Amino acid sequence: MSSPTVAAPLKQRTPVRPARILLHVFLVGTALAWLAPLLWAVYAALRPYGETSTKGYVSWPDKLSLDNFTNAFTQSDMAHYFGNTLIIAVPAVLLTLFLSSMVAFYVSRFDFRLNLALLLVFTAGNLLPQQVIITPLYRLYLLIDLPGITVSGKLYDSALGLVLIHVAFQSGFCAFVLANYMRMLPHELTEAALVDGASVWRMYWQIVLPLCKPAMAALATLLSIWIYNDFFWAIVLISTGENMPVTSALNNLSGQYFTDPNLVAAGALLTAIPTLIVYFVLQRQFVSGLTLGANKG
Repeated sequence: MSSPTVAAPLKQRTPVRPARILLHVFLVGTALAWLAPLLWAVYAALRPYGETSTKGYVSWPDKLSLDNFTNAFTQSDMAHYFGNTLIIAVPAVLLTLFLSSMVAFYVSRFDFRLNLALLLVFTAGNLLPQQVIITPLYRLYLLIDLPGITVSGKLYDSALGLVLIHVAFQSGFCAFVLANYMRMLPHELTEAALVDGASVWRMYWQIVLPLCKPAMAALATLLSIWIYNDFFWAIVLISTGENMPVTSALNNLSGQYFTDPNLVAAGALLTAIPTLIVYFVLQRQFVSGLTLGANKG
């Protein structure tokens, strides 16, 4: 005779709370609000201007093509401006991370009287509005002669000038972030290295810096996007059109009497592609860098 089977207890469904529904509605609405301009730009870039001028932007398309992207890339000479941006962004990111990591190592691993004050000075530089120093910085760049180093012979109208201003403005934020991260590292690591006779440079380069890779990757992603998207300093400190970065290449798509907004939308989308590539390549390191210390008590 078989033993009676015991029925498995039914799982009770957790009632959906109205607050949770409102939260999801709000999140979906916010996501759509953020994506709407991007999707509208893609839609406009795929349509010829003649069609949108007759039927309007809010209309069903008759033809979708990539002609605007091809024309925007060739008419604005975007390949040349991509090269200019690469010359500016890569040295600026590397120099900023290198110099800020040295400052962060010094203020986080050594105790001295002006430790906190030095870090505050670096951080305060980010609080200064860029527009405040336009005039004195512009005149300073005109006065600094660099014969044989830059094409213009001055710091003004050169890629070096843009690299230096980006390093100056971004180092404070990076030093602040890296200093806080380095303080979480055990001091026993550097103390043991010091007992073994390691120099300060070796402690920084071979012990502390390799442990900061997640934070460095997160900062490298942010810096690449910030410096790549810069338009303000390029307009102020560059006068020759051929020396400007890619963000200013969109000006070449604007005519004196007529501007094709569909063509400009295609050019703007093309300039956004490198930032997306940088983010997706460093996505894992970027997320891990942002969540560092989330489980710390």
